[in-house]
This record gives sequence, structure tokens and C-alpha cells, in this order.
Amino acid sequence: MPSELEGVALVTGGGRGIGQNIARELTSAGMRVAVSARTSEQVEETADEIGGLAITADVSQQDDVDAMVAETERELGPIDLLVANAGIAAWEKEAWTMEPNEWWHVLEVNLLGVYLCCRAVIPGMLERGRGRIVNMASGAAHLPGSTSTAYAASKSAVHRFSEVLANQLDGRIPVFSISPGLVRTEMTEGAFSDDAPWTPPELAPRLVRALASGRLDKLAGRYLHAEHDADLDDLERRADKILAGDLNAIRLRR
Repeated sequence: MPSELEGVALVTGGGRGIGQNIARELTSAGMRVAVSARTSEQVEETADEIGGLAITADVSQQDDVDAMVAETERELGPIDLLVANAGIAAWEKEAWTMEPNEWWHVLEVNLLGVYLCCRAVIPGMLERGRGRIVNMASGAAHLPGSTSTAYAASKSAVHRFSEVLANQLDGRIPVFSISPGLVRTEMTEGAFSDDAPWTPPELAPRLVRALASGRLDKLAGRYLHAEHDADLDDLERRADKILAGDLNAIRLRR
């Protein structure tokens, strides 16, 4: 893995948990990083730690997203990497007992937020002829037994959106859909048992760093898992085989 990266990264949901660790990893690799979240205290703490830019924004609001991208590029320069990580969950036991607005808000943040962020950065990336996008999906996109209809639906949609967007941008802007695995965060704490198959928190940041380097551009649009694809050298070696076999993809097999 390259020890140094260049350029500017924007990490949404960067005030805590997975996003915070991704921001740290990208900074250590040499990128200038803007972190955004709805809680100003959290993003300011992260930005102070990494020497980055703190932006308070709600990714489900177009005006906030457009302002976030504009501020990042005004203060740090053109965005080379978007990590659309912001997400929420509602761990409902009975979907029909939820308030519709609460259920829908999960999709507004997790899905609409990804779309708005991509929509805001893509024109500039195309104009400059460079850039990469990493959208945070989840194993809930395809695994049975998810505890939340809203979360599972949103993450399934994020992956399919990312795959189709990657096809639309083929040869121009690589778009990736990744799962960080089951990581202990404020969002997951209490929703899973202590003996659940927890994923080491450092794996998702390492995967994002590798994607930012360009070494895995062939795999744009593929579903990549921070733990299952943790051997990045092996993943790079298998890229042609993955494409030829239509692997690392969510498909209906008959």
C-alpha cells in the first residue's frame, strides 16, 4: 500500500466511529481531509486532531451538501476523494409500528445523502478529469436476518446505486461500494451481542486508503468487504478474475 497519498478528501459522518477512523487514516497517508457531520462538537474535535477542516452539515439536505462541498474546495482545494459514510439506523422490531417519518428518515440520510453528495462532487471531478468516490454500504444489503427494514433497504439501495453510477462513469470516475463489516460503534452498540462477529475497526480505513490510491480502480462498482477482502494484495491480484466471473456482486443466481 502506498505510504503517501495526495489531494483532498471529504469524509461525511466523520465526527465519530468509522468515519473518524477513515479521516485519520487518509490524513496519515498525506491527504488534506474535511470531515462533516451534524454534530459540530464531534467534527471539530476530529478536525483538530487531524489538522483538517470541520464542517457541520446534514447530508439529507441539498443546501447543506452543496455548501459543504463548496467550503471544502474553497478551503482545501478540489475534492479528489469523496467518502460518503454518513448513516443512521433505526433498529425496529416491528416495521409497522414505526412512525413513517422515522422510517423514511433513515433512507433520507443513508440513501438520499449518498446521492446528494455524489451529485455535488461529480461535475467538478469530470471537469478536472480525476476523482474517486467511496460509498458506505453494509452487509445488511444482502445478508438475511437484518434487524431493521429501513436500514437494510437503504443499504441495498446504496449498493445498487453505486454499481449503476459506476457504470455511468466507467473510465472516468471510479465509484466503489464497500461494507466496513460489523464494527463496534455508537450506532451498533447494544444492537448485537458481545459474541457477534465483530470486525476490527482498522480494516475499513485501510480499504478506503487502498481505494484512494487507485490500485483497485478495476473493481469500481464491485461490492468490497473490509474484512473478507482484507488481503489487499490478493484482492488486487484477483481483480481480473473477479470481473471475468462477475464476482463481488449482488446477483440473483438460478
